[in-house]
Amino acid sequence: MAVDPVCGMYVSEDSKIYSDRDGTRYYFCSQGCKDKFDKPDSESKGLKIKLIVAWPFSIAIIVINYLFSFPLKNYVLLLLVLPVQFYVGLDFYKGAYAAIKNKMGNMDLLISLGTLTAFFFSLIITLVPGLFPVKYTYFDASAFIITLLMTGGYIEDLTKKRANSSANALLSLIPDRVHILKEGIAKDIPMENLVAGDIIQIKPGENIPADGTVVDGTSEIDESMLTGEAESVLKAPGSPVTSGTLNLNGVLSVKVTATGKNSTVNKLYSMIQMASMGRAKIQKISDIFSSYFVPIVLAAAFSSALFWYFYLRSVSNPLYSIIAILVFVSVVVIACPCAIGLAAPITLLISSNESSRNGILIKNSSSMDRLSKIDTVIFDKTGTITDNEPEITAFTTTGDKHLAVSLLYSIESGSNHPVAHAIVNYLKDMNPEKLDISEFREIPGSGVYGKYDGKNVEASRAGDHTSLTMDGIELASINLKHKLRSGIENDIKNLQKNHIRVLIVTGDSLENTKDVAEYLHVDKYYYSIKPEGKAEIVKEEQKTGKYVMFVGDGINDTVAMQTADVGVAMASGSDIATATGDIILLNNDLKNILSTLIIGKYTIKKIKQNVGWAIGYNSALIPVAAGILTPLLGLGIYYVLPIFAALAMGLSSTTVVLNSMQLRKHMERKIALASM
Repeated sequence: MAVDPVCGMYVSEDSKIYSDRDGTRYYFCSQGCKDKFDKPDSESKGLKIKLIVAWPFSIAIIVINYLFSFPLKNYVLLLLVLPVQFYVGLDFYKGAYAAIKNKMGNMDLLISLGTLTAFFFSLIITLVPGLFPVKYTYFDASAFIITLLMTGGYIEDLTKKRANSSANALLSLIPDRVHILKEGIAKDIPMENLVAGDIIQIKPGENIPADGTVVDGTSEIDESMLTGEAESVLKAPGSPVTSGTLNLNGVLSVKVTATGKNSTVNKLYSMIQMASMGRAKIQKISDIFSSYFVPIVLAAAFSSALFWYFYLRSVSNPLYSIIAILVFVSVVVIACPCAIGLAAPITLLISSNESSRNGILIKNSSSMDRLSKIDTVIFDKTGTITDNEPEITAFTTTGDKHLAVSLLYSIESGSNHPVAHAIVNYLKDMNPEKLDISEFREIPGSGVYGKYDGKNVEASRAGDHTSLTMDGIELASINLKHKLRSGIENDIKNLQKNHIRVLIVTGDSLENTKDVAEYLHVDKYYYSIKPEGKAEIVKEEQKTGKYVMFVGDGINDTVAMQTADVGVAMASGSDIATATGDIILLNNDLKNILSTLIIGKYTIKKIKQNVGWAIGYNSALIPVAAGILTPLLGLGIYYVLPIFAALAMGLSSTTVVLNSMQLRKHMERKIALASM
């Protein structure tokens, strides 16, 4: 059996509703799910329009129903509910039909049963007022449930859209046109015309459009989108280069080995999309509940109605058919999941407010369930555990300091190298003079050169050290280092103290990774790892039963973030990383990792309490609706049961809201205790 990537429902592979994408066939339970998969932007726009319709009508229905009383009230409510019931709620009916077709129960089926039963019963009361001994209608409950749950669907849709936008941002690294070399002459052609075996030219400052091998020239390449490491890599003839990486300072001729969907960037794009779609396969708790609750409710409604029908008929009661219908309607309506629909949104709203107060932005509310189970946190190193940009640790000058500062500032300003950027930013506060550097050139892997006032000026780089000389005489010396983030040692210690395993996965060297891991007392670490390797490490941990959070900041971390149960991005990271993460640390403070885990745990705990209360409450009232109190109160109970049902649903929802409001103080207390 295949799994619908949109709703998570099992679908037979004999289904004729499917889509082929990137060599994979996806099966769908309905045309609606296929449309959402094939045309997400169109579906999202339609959902937004439905919400614009739903909320004003639903609010008007509730206000009129509870605050006004006039002869044609039910007719006005009927007119107001029609757009909500049959335009906004149409997706639920499609989902219910698909569930019946696939012989499954889901939330759509329960919602459809409850809202349609409430609507048609209310319609009969409105159009044939003397048929039933009640005047109260359920239009308000029907409209409110549909509107609330559609709002939840819209939030979920936004989450999927963000994941897709992060993958599209990755593709934007590939230029539209490339410089192809024919007989030594460069000619621009569209990217889609490039094939393996072509020789292309890449100039300084350009992204490499395809995977290949350098055949001529030398240059330093910024591979941070792959490795996460700010240190550039020197490329010479014979060196491999990867699509999406940035050529810093030399002209390269490259023989293309892979382009299009076979290139590294496109493979990363596919991995992000697949990892994102994989999450949609997880069935919602409400659907699991509904698969059991729907047949129970229907069995109770039918059996109760049949019992009263035959019993009252046997004793010659003339109301036997009316009472039987009232019993059926009462059972289905009183079981309608209004409080269940409120259980998660109200709690998530309070949780999100508390998170934002702590500098935590939870983009993907559906990640909360996974967040509550996290027992392993994997950190990227550079830009996550360490600061993103190298820090100047020592700067000394010999002779004229102003001249040395101005020369170093002026010559490094002409370079794209990350070290040059750090030096330029550092020297800005020293009020340097922008000098005219002539004959400027940059030698990849060595440094920058030029002339000033007829003298040779050189800023040479060797590892973490840069030296400025003029005609061979040193004028300045500067040391750089990627420092650990402030407080990181205590942050990791608190995670470990709270029984969270900590790992480090990075593209950096063994020596640097080992030093950091030993200083932070992290036993397990991986070095020189590429993006797909990071995702594989996450998968290996998950195979052992671990729930994994991945914390990163770069493009190279996006696949691992999507593969992990929860992805956390630093706000200082790349746009693609922050677009991909389920959670963003707005203040880049890693102590909030523990706070995030606590918030997730207590949010889900509160949601489970609310759902448990709602299910228990509704289940307890089903026997009342079925007529268990009739021997004591008589058949007259059905004259007041509609009003009782409305009050019961209101009380259930109010209890859910009040319980959710206790969440904030619980989380604050637990965060304070865990961080001590």
